[in-house]
Amino acid sequence: MKRLSVIFVCAIFLISIAPLWVMAGEYSVKGQVITNDGKPLPYAYVSVEGKAYATQADKDGRFTLQLPDGSYTITAHLLGYKSDVKKVTASNAIGLSFILDEDLINLKTLTVTGTRTPRLLSKTPVVTQIITRDEIQKTDATNLKDVLTEEIPGLEFTFSMDQQVSLTMSGLGGQSILILVDGERLAGETLDNADYLRLNTDDIERIEIIKGAASALYGSNSVGAVMNIITRHPKETWSTNVNTHFGAHGEQRHGGSVGFKTGAFTSLTNVQTNGIDTYTIKDIEGDGRTTMYGNRQWNFKEKLTYQINKNNFLVGHAGYYFHQRDYSDYKKNRARDFTGGLRWQSKLGDRDKLNISYTFDRYDKSEYYTSLEKDFLDYKNVQNSIRALYTHDFSCGVTWIVGGDAMSDYLMSYQFDDNGSHSQCTADVFTQGEWKIDDHWNLVGGLRADWLSKSSWNVSPKLTAMYTVGNLNIRASYSRGFRAPTLKEKYMNFDMGSIFMIYGNTNLRTERSHSFTLSGEYAYKRYSITATGYFNIMNNEISTLWDPSLVTSISNGSMVYQNIDGRDLVGADVTLMGRYPCGIGAKVSYAYFHEIPRHGNFKYSDTRPHSLTVKVDYRKTLRNYEFDVIFSGRVLSSVNYYTYASDYSSRDVPTSSPAYSIWKIALSQRIHRAFNLLLSVDNLFNYRSKIFEYNSPVTTGTTFSGTLSVDIEQIFKKAN
Repeated sequence: MKRLSVIFVCAIFLISIAPLWVMAGEYSVKGQVITNDGKPLPYAYVSVEGKAYATQADKDGRFTLQLPDGSYTITAHLLGYKSDVKKVTASNAIGLSFILDEDLINLKTLTVTGTRTPRLLSKTPVVTQIITRDEIQKTDATNLKDVLTEEIPGLEFTFSMDQQVSLTMSGLGGQSILILVDGERLAGETLDNADYLRLNTDDIERIEIIKGAASALYGSNSVGAVMNIITRHPKETWSTNVNTHFGAHGEQRHGGSVGFKTGAFTSLTNVQTNGIDTYTIKDIEGDGRTTMYGNRQWNFKEKLTYQINKNNFLVGHAGYYFHQRDYSDYKKNRARDFTGGLRWQSKLGDRDKLNISYTFDRYDKSEYYTSLEKDFLDYKNVQNSIRALYTHDFSCGVTWIVGGDAMSDYLMSYQFDDNGSHSQCTADVFTQGEWKIDDHWNLVGGLRADWLSKSSWNVSPKLTAMYTVGNLNIRASYSRGFRAPTLKEKYMNFDMGSIFMIYGNTNLRTERSHSFTLSGEYAYKRYSITATGYFNIMNNEISTLWDPSLVTSISNGSMVYQNIDGRDLVGADVTLMGRYPCGIGAKVSYAYFHEIPRHGNFKYSDTRPHSLTVKVDYRKTLRNYEFDVIFSGRVLSSVNYYTYASDYSSRDVPTSSPAYSIWKIALSQRIHRAFNLLLSVDNLFNYRSKIFEYNSPVTTGTTFSGTLSVDIEQIFKKAN
C-alpha cells in the first residue's frame, strides 16, 4: 500500500510538471495586427506557412503563438486586406507588427501579361485589369464565361448557330481576343470561339486582361485583347478542398483539390464535374420557346513542380477535359481535350533568368449516337509549341528580354472537303526593353517578327510610356496587332444545314490593326478612379460575304471568306472604387463603344454602346466568423445595327437589340476559416426577354443557388 502511495504521488508530480517539459522548447511569439494608419485590426488571422500553427487576434488585434525554437514564415490576413508576411526566429520574435493595407484595387497584385516580366499592377506601364481569386469565388462562377460576364462591362456572350457560345468585346469577336493559360495558347475552336466550358475556375489564381493590340508580345489573334489565366500554386504543406454547388434547372457542380509541399516537390491536383439539365425559355410576347441543351463536363488538372536547386525549377502540367451536350435523344455532341507540358525556370545569376517550355494540346470533337453506342470523330486540332525567354536586368534601370516561339498546328475538320486535314507551322522572335528612367518615367518598347507557313511575315512594334506623380499614374501606348487567316478560313468547304455553302479562301490577307491607348489612374486612401480611352484602326478584316456567282444545288450563291476594308473602333472605360473602415465597399465600371464604318458601309457590330457593372458589398469579421453581403448587377443599353437579308444576298437590313439589366445578391460566409457557404439569388428583379434572341440573357426568371466549400487542412490546424 505504501509503494502504491509513492507511485501515485510520483505520477501526480510528473503530470504537474509535464507542461513545463513541453514549454521548455517553445517560445511565445507575440504581436499586433494593425492598419497602415496604426489602427488595430480585430480578429485578424495569423498562421505559420507550411506548419500546423495558427491563431486569431483579439478585438485589439493582439495575438500570441506558441512555437518551438526555429525560423518561420508568418502571415497575417483578414478579409478585405492584403496579407503581410514576415520571416522570424521564435526565440526573439516579440512585439511583431503586421501592417495590412486595404485591398482596394489590387495595386499590389503581381502581373506578368503586360510585359512578360513580373511587375506590381501599380508599377506596370501597360494598362492591365486584374480579376483576383477572391473576386472569382464571390461570383460563384463555374467557368471563364461566368466570371467575365459579371466582372467586365462592354463584354457579352451570345449564341451563334446551334446554340454555340460566342464572345464579343469592344466590337470584336472571339478570333480577335487571345485567351492564354499561364501564357500558353489553347487548341480547338467552335465558330471562331474557344471552348469556354473547359476553362473552369477551380484552379485559377487570377485573370489578367489587356485591352488593345498586344501582338508585339503574343503574336496572332491578340488584336482586341489578351486574357491570361494564371493558375494556382499550393501555399501550405498540405491542403485539401471539397466543394459542391446546386442551382436552377438541375445545375450541379462538385469538385475538390489536393495540394502539398514536401522537400523539392510541390503538387496541386484539381478535379471538377458540373452540368445542367435541358430546359425551355419561353417568350413573354408571342408563343416562341427555345430549348436550352443540357450538358455535362469533367475537368482534371495537375501541376507538379520540382526544385532542382535554389536557382532551377521544373514545372510540369497535365489536363483532361470531357464535355457532352444533350443535342437530342439519338445524338450527343462531345468534346475532349488533352494537354500537357514542361517548363524549366532558371536563375542564371543576380540579373539573368531563362525560361524554356514545351506544351502539347489536342482538342477533339465527336458525335455520339446512342443507338449505336459509338463515337464518330469529326474534328481534331493538335498543337505542339516550344518557347524560350531570356531576361537580363541592367544596373541602369533597364530590363531587356528576348525570346522566340515555334508551333506546329494540325487541323482535321468536318468543315473541310471529305473531312480532310491541313497543317501549318509558325515561328517568331521578339525583343523588349523596359527602362525606368527615374521615379516618374517608365518606358517600354518592343518588336516582334512572326512567320507563318500558310501566310506571310508580320512585324509588330509597340511603345508604352508611364508617368507617375504622387498617387497619379498616366499611361499612353501604341501597338500594332495582326490576325493571320486560320486554316478553317483558308480551306473551309462546308454545307450550312442545306441552306448554302461556306467556302474558304487561300488568297486571304492578314488582318492588321493600330491600337492607341491613353489612361489615368488615381488612388488615394480609400478611393480610386481609373479612366482609359481606346482607338483601334482595323484593316483587312476577315469576314464572310455573299457571292452570287457561286451558285450551288442548294442555293443561288454562297458565303465566302474575304477581306473587307475595315473600320475604326473607339471606346472608353471608367472605374470608380471606394471602401470604408466600417466594411462597406463599392465598385462601378462603365464602358462606352462606338464603331466608325468606312466608305459608307453600314454599322455591323452588335456591341452595345453603353454598359455598366455595379458591385456594393459589406464585409465583417468576427471571431471565427466572416461574412460578405454582395449586391451586384450589369446594365446593357440597346443597340442598332445591320444584318443579312432573309436570302443572305445583302447585309443592309436594320435591326436592334433591347436594353436589359440583371441584378444579383449573395451572402458569402466563412466559419472557422474552414467552411465557406455562399448563398445567392440571381436575376433578383425577375427579368425575362420579351422575345428570346441570340443575344438575349439566358434566364427564365429569378433563380437561387448555394455552394459549400470546405478547406479540410484548416480543421486540423492548431489554434492557440
